Amino acid sequence: MSQKTVIRRKAAERKNVNQIVLTGMVLSTMPIGEYDRRVVILTKEQGKISAFARGARRPNSPLVGAVNPFCFGQFTVYAGRTSYTIQSVSISNYFAELREDMTGAYYGFYFLEFADYYTKESNDEREMLKLLYQTLRALINPHIPDRLVRYIFELKALTVNGQAPQVFQCLSCGASDRPVVFSPAKGGLVCRECDGGVIDGMILDNSTLYSMQYIESSPIEKLYTFNVTEKVLDELGKVLGRLMEVHVDRRFKSLEILETLEK
Repeated sequence: MSQKTVIRRKAAERKNVNQIVLTGMVLSTMPIGEYDRRVVILTKEQGKISAFARGARRPNSPLVGAVNPFCFGQFTVYAGRTSYTIQSVSISNYFAELREDMTGAYYGFYFLEFADYYTKESNDEREMLKLLYQTLRALINPHIPDRLVRYIFELKALTVNGQAPQVFQCLSCGASDRPVVFSPAKGGLVCRECDGGVIDGMILDNSTLYSMQYIESSPIEKLYTFNVTEKVLDELGKVLGRLMEVHVDRRFKSLEILETLEK
């Protein structure tokens, strides 16, 4: 056996050792050089990662349709010293329906941007990945309003991230049997006896409060199983709008486009 053959075999063995299979969803992609792409993937095993898809912009590349936003499946990657390189992909859901609905697509892009903002590399992001997947499934369900999908996603994402507002009892005294107002700035419900310092108190319909309680306490698989009246939907929009102002310090480009489309 020649020395070159030995070197090649050892290199191949090292590559196989560093090859791992990750389950995840593509959050974003950008062109690199003439033919490559840099792909951000939210994975079950490694949290958020960046990986290079070599040659993915060539028309005959097996990666050409597999490294687009929304693609969910298994990604076989090679772990290098400073980055990952995608070797092969097996996609189980392209969420192709979103390409046929411009408004729905921008809702989807907003959810991807939001997940990208909230997640980190080498962090346990299994719940956020599960939430993202179930949310996109709900988005292509014609029986659930897109706005409701958005508000459920936002509130559950805050919950997953440990920022859920207190919606079961008074923040100050713990009472659950008195009239309350909801304060986004303080982070939840405040009863009438403790609301002296509240300047942004919102009186919520009981159905709105129950919806928030359900979203925060239910498993992700059962989130998108209810509908609400237009009044409750509007109240949820006001509450989540204020909560986003409190907890999120950036504007999402896809959300700005979405709001323009809906006007």
